[in-house]
Amino acid sequence: MGSSRHIVVLSYFVFLFLVALPGIRAVHYVVINKAGNSTGAARFTNEIRIPNSRHVLIMATDFILMRIFRQNIPTDRKPVENVSLVIENMDGDGVAYTSNDEIHVSADYIGRYSGDVKRELTGVLYHEMTHIWQWNGDGQAPRELVEGIADFVRLKANPNAAPTHWVKPGEGDRWDQGYDVTARFLDYCNCLRNGFIAELNKKMRSGYSANFFVELLGRTVDQLWADYKARYGN
Repeated sequence: MGSSRHIVVLSYFVFLFLVALPGIRAVHYVVINKAGNSTGAARFTNEIRIPNSRHVLIMATDFILMRIFRQNIPTDRKPVENVSLVIENMDGDGVAYTSNDEIHVSADYIGRYSGDVKRELTGVLYHEMTHIWQWNGDGQAPRELVEGIADFVRLKANPNAAPTHWVKPGEGDRWDQGYDVTARFLDYCNCLRNGFIAELNKKMRSGYSANFFVELLGRTVDQLWADYKARYGN
């Protein structure tokens, strides 16, 4: 019986952690590696490690709720009690997605990533954790804005670690192009009014209107985009 307690099934690791950060209700974090004997599964186990990824989830929650969304009052936040991270084999070239408070990351992406995979996954997790905690206008907010806010969080978490393929400030064709383009634009808006993203997220709790930009910054989003482009000579 004693030796049986040390048996580890390599294809399926489950780690459960309960954490209560100051001002944040206790959240259960589960990390599961169910990518079998794939290269990505092995790389996750050896280079990223489950304790580290669990720590990233905890720190991302604190960063998002306290520093970005500034939700010091528990009733302002989404009532999330359980967060799962699942490393799994996926079809196609996808990286990750979040559904029902579960973050799914492609083991294939981890396996083929050529750079600092630990730093890359940290950025991905900050992005995906944003989706767990952010308000999306009760489904009415543009998907591109929702994704842009998630990339904004990733950018602010570590400004010096933005992926090399991201656009530079001022680049892009439309404010609602999504992801890095929208993130850079939102960073500009947040510089115009400190806490803009927190206030925008609060307004998006039950709906969405492009007029939110006017209410918070005094200009339409198209005017702000024109100002943004002009600032960087684009």
